[in-house]
Amino acid sequence: MLAVLRLCLLPAVRLYLLGLRVLLSQLCGRPVRLSVMPRQDGRVAIVTGGGKGIGYEVVRHMARLGMHVIIGGRDEQEGLRAIRRICEEYTEAKVEFMKLDLASLQSVHQFVTNFKDRNLQLNILVNNAGVMLVPEGCTEDGFERHFGINYLGHFLLTWLLLDILKDSGKCGRVSRVVNVSSAAHRIGEIQLSDLNSRQHYSAHAAYCQSKLAQLLFSSHLHQELQNPGSPLTSCAVDPGMVDTALYRHLWTPIFWAQGAVARLLFRTPAEGATTVLHAALSPDLEGECGGGYWASGQRQITIPPTLDPQLQLDLWKTSLQLLGLQ
Repeated sequence: MLAVLRLCLLPAVRLYLLGLRVLLSQLCGRPVRLSVMPRQDGRVAIVTGGGKGIGYEVVRHMARLGMHVIIGGRDEQEGLRAIRRICEEYTEAKVEFMKLDLASLQSVHQFVTNFKDRNLQLNILVNNAGVMLVPEGCTEDGFERHFGINYLGHFLLTWLLLDILKDSGKCGRVSRVVNVSSAAHRIGEIQLSDLNSRQHYSAHAAYCQSKLAQLLFSSHLHQELQNPGSPLTSCAVDPGMVDTALYRHLWTPIFWAQGAVARLLFRTPAEGATTVLHAALSPDLEGECGGGYWASGQRQITIPPTLDPQLQLDLWKTSLQLLGLQ
């Protein structure tokens, strides 16, 4: 009993202590500001979870630069509200909503089919949607929800869109995959034999595992693409601690404390979107300069497991098997 309690309690304590360190570092660091980005007329982006929070700010800024942006999300009304707000601000904005439920592999397949039927190019894919510390449960296909939504759904989405991303990239204007991750990956552990967290479930451990998986996927994908003149790059981004609804499943005392200080100490969604936009749009990150792990507006070194080529490959192969892909 004590061992089980320790296995469930320790990940929570580690995650909250990490959050405190990240917040202190964030407060002591310089504000992150987005430099002026070039116009994006004629280019197309997909942003998952773009109806609110960081995703909304990413969509809003891309639309202001002339990009055609597609919000992929579960909640159609939320997506349409976001579109109305953006179009009220920028009357020439090209923004639309397409149904996408990352907890359903069938929904991911249908989204990609619908998108391909449009015969559009795809220059930017921002894998932004996610859940944090949700109660134990499974996706439609039987995967643990953090693993299924944060990681596996985005893995499938990216895999199915790779051909369009590659075809849309070109020398000097490559396509980009941007995976919105978290500092929580630093305390995550990948257990290939138990990716669904069946043994001694901890929402905190499951969340950290899903974010580490995102980084491993992002790194391996980038390495796979690094041929001379590759038309596509992949990177991971940590937006920092941002005042969004993502924290609603924190332990109750910590949730109340977080709610009291978030508006004063956390980054706003617009500030959180800054590094995401830099990774997606900066001319400085073309070709070989792309990839890596980004936080607070700059490339950072992360934990050794994310650079382990064998672990990257093992997770990649396991993911393909889980998804029934060749």
